[in-house]
Amino acid sequence: MTIHSNTDTFSSRHIGPSAKEQADMLKAIGAESLDSLISDTIPADIRLRKPLQLPAPLSEPEMLAHIWDLAAMNKVYRTFIGRGYYDTHVPSVIRRNILENPGWYTQYTPYQAEIAQGRLEALLNFQTMVIDLTGMEIANASLLDEGTAAAEAMTMLYGLTRQTRPDAHTFLVAGPVFSQTLDVLTTRAEPVGINIRQVAMNDVTLSDDVFGIFMQYPDANGEVSDIEPLIRKSEAAGILTVVAADLLSLVLLKAPGESGASVVVGTTQRFGVPMGFGGPHAGYFATREAFKRNLPGRIIGVSIDADGNPALRMALQTREQHIRRDKATSNICTAQVLLAVMASMYAVYHGSDGLKAIATHIHSLAVRLGSGLRQLGLTPLNSSWFDTIRLDLSGLPGGKDALAAALDAKGINIWIEPSGLASISVDETKTQSDIDDLLGVFAGLTGKSWSHVNGQSSVIPGPLRRQSAFLTHPVFNRYHSETDMMRYIKQLENKDLSLNFSMIPLGSCTMKLNAATEMIPLTWSEYSSIHPFVPASQARGYLEMICSLGMYLCEITGFSGISFQPNSGAQGEYAGLLTIRAWHKSKNQDHRDVVLIPSSAHGTNPASAVMAGYQVVVVGCDALGNIDLADLQAKIEQYRDRLSSLMVTYPSTHGVFESAIRSICQQVHDAGGLVYMDGANMNAQVGLTSPAMIGADVCHLNLHKTFCIPHGGGGPGVGPIAVAEHLVPFLPGHPVVETGGNKAIHAVSSAPYGSALILLISYAYIKMMGGDSLRAATEVAILNANYIKSRLEKEIPVLYQGEKGCVAHEAIFDLRPFKPAGIEAEDVAKRLMDYGFHAPTVSFPVAGTIMIEPTESESRQELDRFCDALLSIREEIREIEQGVADRVDNVLKNAPHTVGRVTADSWTHAYSRSKAAWPLPYLKEKKFWPSVARVNNAHGDRTLICSCPPVSEYMTSHS
Repeated sequence: MTIHSNTDTFSSRHIGPSAKEQADMLKAIGAESLDSLISDTIPADIRLRKPLQLPAPLSEPEMLAHIWDLAAMNKVYRTFIGRGYYDTHVPSVIRRNILENPGWYTQYTPYQAEIAQGRLEALLNFQTMVIDLTGMEIANASLLDEGTAAAEAMTMLYGLTRQTRPDAHTFLVAGPVFSQTLDVLTTRAEPVGINIRQVAMNDVTLSDDVFGIFMQYPDANGEVSDIEPLIRKSEAAGILTVVAADLLSLVLLKAPGESGASVVVGTTQRFGVPMGFGGPHAGYFATREAFKRNLPGRIIGVSIDADGNPALRMALQTREQHIRRDKATSNICTAQVLLAVMASMYAVYHGSDGLKAIATHIHSLAVRLGSGLRQLGLTPLNSSWFDTIRLDLSGLPGGKDALAAALDAKGINIWIEPSGLASISVDETKTQSDIDDLLGVFAGLTGKSWSHVNGQSSVIPGPLRRQSAFLTHPVFNRYHSETDMMRYIKQLENKDLSLNFSMIPLGSCTMKLNAATEMIPLTWSEYSSIHPFVPASQARGYLEMICSLGMYLCEITGFSGISFQPNSGAQGEYAGLLTIRAWHKSKNQDHRDVVLIPSSAHGTNPASAVMAGYQVVVVGCDALGNIDLADLQAKIEQYRDRLSSLMVTYPSTHGVFESAIRSICQQVHDAGGLVYMDGANMNAQVGLTSPAMIGADVCHLNLHKTFCIPHGGGGPGVGPIAVAEHLVPFLPGHPVVETGGNKAIHAVSSAPYGSALILLISYAYIKMMGGDSLRAATEVAILNANYIKSRLEKEIPVLYQGEKGCVAHEAIFDLRPFKPAGIEAEDVAKRLMDYGFHAPTVSFPVAGTIMIEPTESESRQELDRFCDALLSIREEIREIEQGVADRVDNVLKNAPHTVGRVTADSWTHAYSRSKAAWPLPYLKEKKFWPSVARVNNAHGDRTLICSCPPVSEYMTSHS
């Protein structure tokens, strides 16, 4: 029998059950050995023939030494590059208490609002901050980055306009914009029939084919110009506008909303989020109230709970892809919650006065720089600016090459283009000394000198200076001492159930251990302070890590190439389909426009396919949850000449390894199509089988699931795509940094390597586990799932299982038999909160069910505690079935029970307070109290409030 023993290695710390626990669990399941369990679970024809060829595992001290050696290969220069990325001070109180705190970074997406009020409040603060600074009416709770936010705005306006102007397909890009944003716009536009046309700001023609205009403010060259005339002119012509605005500049500049913009997008990276070689960073998206049902991403809204108290929740969820599927206007399934929380706390900590001081500091240094450059004979090309000065280097002695060499000698980066034009951007970390050093480099080349004279205090034109107030809500004016800020962060943390309290058994979401050793390097400046556009010589450590991680993941998937650019799982789906589309086009087969998708697939699958320009055809599933082979064959024949690809999740979304998977993939190939494998369930494959082994051509990998990057309350995520050899040439490129294949598609995200900073986590995980332990982790994930199945299935039926009665790494439990007692899946989910657990995945992929995934990180003790809780809830349901408990006034229908309810002077329920709050003995020692009672979802959608309401609103709703 193969048993994975516990010794003092990283794998023994990562894998939860001890050797004895594994043996006892196998006995409970009725399996002779772990090997036999795996053989009964995974079809023999897709099992790997040899172990993973990965380096020998490192210990945790060895890993930290190794990652430090890589860090030393990076060079941290003083960076004036800008172009959408800026150095920033991360306040230590935020760094220590949020970024480095598992109470924040191990949270899950706040679908269970009652145990997520802390991060929901932080996200409401984020929305308020964005609304205030942009001058718009509504904002979401963050998007992936600035480029993808701009692309979402474009497609939203396209959808809005097509209702009244179906022949308008042109999107104007007016004036200089960041090249990475333009590239992402180009990527998104082409598959859906949008024509991108670049024009100068003073040369805009509003023809009938134009549906929208995009502009940057300040523009990519740093110029601050009046965008209102063009916006008003466009509005009069029925053309909507998108403004990409530097959020920090809006502290001093007139808000785009005051100029009439339809949508304002950008990044909040400057608000205390490290550059991290490109990410992760929270994009923002703000628009008009009239467009709220078209707004992509998540919106946090204010509602009330069952007791009439204020409560926060995710609002208007029927807009989202998991509901609308191929009718969705966006495939966004995640956000950048952890980074949005950091940005919001930066605003809370500094307040409006603090932000004004920071922005004024930046602008004053930029004005000082401009004055010095003029004295040296280098007149800025822009007449006004916030932080960025544009120069022509053609008259500089020695030209751009001499300047680059002199700057390198001083450890300074600026943006220099091959044409001889340059930009210099100032950020909050720079000082007068830094400006003097920079001017000294120019003085050395020109042979001239400069002096510090009191000149202009600002070069922003008077009409474009901000007059309106912002961040006036008390939350932004209350926590400016570190003591108060620390306590506020802790107060919110205490309202959220995270992985540091109990297991989060969400099927399809893989909430596994995010080990401290994996996380530690993220805040080292050698990684966090690197700009994504630095020369390769300054990022050698990063590039070596990324290259090695790519090779490891190719070994694990069996594929030949990889792109780390997609910064979410859904972005990975989209990127994978675009590579398939490009491959077909290279074969003169671009008429292949049909994607087959099983009915059980994640909602992002059909949404991503539509975004990539495809028609979705749904394939049914049989009674056992497998792909209906007869329906698949019929659909392949019906669409044989148009078939582009099949999207398949493996093991299936129903938690089963389908035995016909290789035949399925072969049938698609025989019809001229390719196979995209959704990697959401890769935690059941690593080391045992692979996407290449089943016959797929491309897959995305959720590094925030299988490879240990934490969910962060709903983001960050990383969704790289691994591809077979024939697709390698089409991997995404980038307009600034050379990456991707020799026939690369345009960029899918702003940064060349996506959220590069957090790739360190997956790299460390693989390096410390090694091939054998990665396989062991997969085996124990399957063991844990089958153990839970064995403990629960007599009381709560398992909906789907494999041919030999096994499940993969997750299982669907059917709660529909309890409906006659009036109990729904939601009631079980809310009651689990009283037992100190986050609910499993509710009603997906089958309504009225829960999908449980324990992961390999959970010990038998924790698995038993969770099973005991569910079995206890089953007894509570039986009391209702037998008439012992009331059908309406019972512990499930009234769950969750808050401390306020349990300690109230009045108690009117037929059951006891003890039964409500402490139904099992362990809760006397380990109790998590939901901070609100069951949230009223309908009320929140009827009266949508998505910014911090005045204190009087809270008082009114509480009375």
